[in-house]
Amino acid sequence: MIEHLKLDIQVPANMAGRRLDQAAAELIPDFSRARLQSWIKGGQLTLNGAPAKAKEKLFGGELIQLRAELEPQGSWAAQDLDLNIMYEDDSLMVVNKPAGLVVHPAAGNPDGTLLNGLLYHNPAQELIPRAGIVHRLDKDTSGLMVVAKTLAAQTHLVDQLKQRTVSRQYDALVQGYITIAGRVDAPIGRHRQNRLKMAVLDFGGKEAITHYRVQERYSAYTLLRCKLETGRTHQIRVHMAHIRHPLVGDPLYGGRPKLPPEASADLVEALQSFPRQALHAAELALVHPTSGQDMHWCAPMPADMQALLDQLRADEP
Repeated sequence: MIEHLKLDIQVPANMAGRRLDQAAAELIPDFSRARLQSWIKGGQLTLNGAPAKAKEKLFGGELIQLRAELEPQGSWAAQDLDLNIMYEDDSLMVVNKPAGLVVHPAAGNPDGTLLNGLLYHNPAQELIPRAGIVHRLDKDTSGLMVVAKTLAAQTHLVDQLKQRTVSRQYDALVQGYITIAGRVDAPIGRHRQNRLKMAVLDFGGKEAITHYRVQERYSAYTLLRCKLETGRTHQIRVHMAHIRHPLVGDPLYGGRPKLPPEASADLVEALQSFPRQALHAAELALVHPTSGQDMHWCAPMPADMQALLDQLRADEP
């Protein structure tokens, strides 16, 4: 599938003195500046019918012409997967990802991923980088993800993520008893020794901020609602471990589960057999990239986490 682009835009007088790539990014907002710069470099985006440089200064009145082809952005296979699509329109879709589903093909997971399922559901996703995926969830985290269905929507959603106007809230079951809400402001980067892990770093980490509040307390565990201000890899898992309240079922950051001595046999079994980190992306809110409308979705607690919470409640004195 190839889509042909043809645009002719006259540079307004008030853009005199601007760089070509800067003006193009404002005049053609459907595409990222990086993509526009690649088209300038490749000669698909021209100035007055001739190739130009991205840094070329404008006088106003010039004609910007775009003649480009949108080609498939990867060689991934479309696969018929049972996706739980909670909302869909011409610009985006919201998927409730189950635990165990990898988001993007990679070494060890070449197919059977959310991306493969998206390509089957809507073949036009192949024209969008990463098939429209703008943020990720870990394999063993369940819950809501937004996927762009057009380049314009992807550019808009990525910008919202950068501006931190997308609200993402998670249900997280952690070890230990937490009494009050809090905020973790601790930079995150790749672990110095274990490259499979992320870690809070004193130097070289990226800004990472997580807000949390208590939803329900148990004798040795707490159900939190965590809200991301930033979106670093493994952020909630790393931050909760950093404040010594690691997620239940997270051996990478929490080690072996710490079982309360008074726990019943049923609770011990439920905790030891829980197969993943107890983390669920429960709420998602954003501005619709086309209509400008505020949008909000909620995903119910998945069955495995609900069963564990029910057992915790049953075990309370």
